[in-house]
Amino acid sequence: MQDTETEAPEPTLVDLAEKLDVEGMVGFTRTFHQDLRDGFRAVTVDRFPWISDLKKAPWSGVICLGMGGSAAGGEFLATLTSREGRCPVVVSRDYTLPAWFDATWLVLATSHSGNTEETIAATEAALKMGATAIVIATGGQLAGLPELFPSCHLVPTIGGQPPRTAFGHIFSRQVAVMEHLGLLPVQSEDGRVAMLERLAANNQHFDAIAHPEGDIALLAAGLIEQPLAVIGPTELAPALNRFKNQMNENAARFVRTGVVPEMNHNESVAWGGIGPDADPEAPNQALLVLTWPGMHPRVQQRLDWMVAHATTETAWNLVGEGASLLECLLYHCLVMDWLSITVALLHGKDPAAIAPINGLKAHLNSVQ
Repeated sequence: MQDTETEAPEPTLVDLAEKLDVEGMVGFTRTFHQDLRDGFRAVTVDRFPWISDLKKAPWSGVICLGMGGSAAGGEFLATLTSREGRCPVVVSRDYTLPAWFDATWLVLATSHSGNTEETIAATEAALKMGATAIVIATGGQLAGLPELFPSCHLVPTIGGQPPRTAFGHIFSRQVAVMEHLGLLPVQSEDGRVAMLERLAANNQHFDAIAHPEGDIALLAAGLIEQPLAVIGPTELAPALNRFKNQMNENAARFVRTGVVPEMNHNESVAWGGIGPDADPEAPNQALLVLTWPGMHPRVQQRLDWMVAHATTETAWNLVGEGASLLECLLYHCLVMDWLSITVALLHGKDPAAIAPINGLKAHLNSVQ
């Protein structure tokens, strides 16, 4: 008797999402543009009248305190203010403050949970030095500091989801605070509406679960077997770092990052542009190049040369779309969020699972 059994069909991305995405990472990513819109609208002088007083201060700069996904927004702010801001922004990811810190620096402390121990320690240290702090949190110990320190002010954000999926909630509030303080130029209402509409359309386009034959799904399928590297210009460095972090957490994948032009003075040798000196693993790397229309022409030429001479045959150029650096950064956030989630699903991983992080936290709590 002939065996008529056939192999079961490969699970689709929809099947994998239904099976593995137990915390709704896909759903949280689908609302990214809405989170941005709501966060921009949440910060007003009427709601937070202390903004008017803080706007009068001649701040030396802003120090952003935070860890992980809650710190990412600080890096984006630093990039934006370096191009069009009115003071420097420095990111500090630690229990302690830099030796140069004093109360002339405004503290912007962010923790999605409000219980990130490094952020709490550094914020308390700053407040005890007489500094002024703005806290962005859903609750926890950090959100309680305004009750203990008159110079500490709370901008509440939205809870109920993993911190790395709450970037839209957090970053939009950070940008809005900086705009109201006069430290970043205020985006026009029409410009913001148009930006959010374009991001909404791109978010729908990148949804690999809804479009399993689309660009993100195809790219993710091509990244399954190879180690990953992502490079781009200095102003996109926050997006490069967030890409690495999202791949680390969502997909449990290592990612090498490189910033141009700096990497051209060192790492280019390992890539093997010309000559026999390339790292033996260079040809196996999958190379993603993040770009945007506002790059310095010489940086574009450097990237073009590197891609042309790299020993890897697997390279993609991901061009950020938008009318501003802010929009291009957010565009790349959408790409990396969908790409990392899709890679996770194709690997059979729950994109929300972070067992090593939770294990370390449990250990630290046990040895206090």
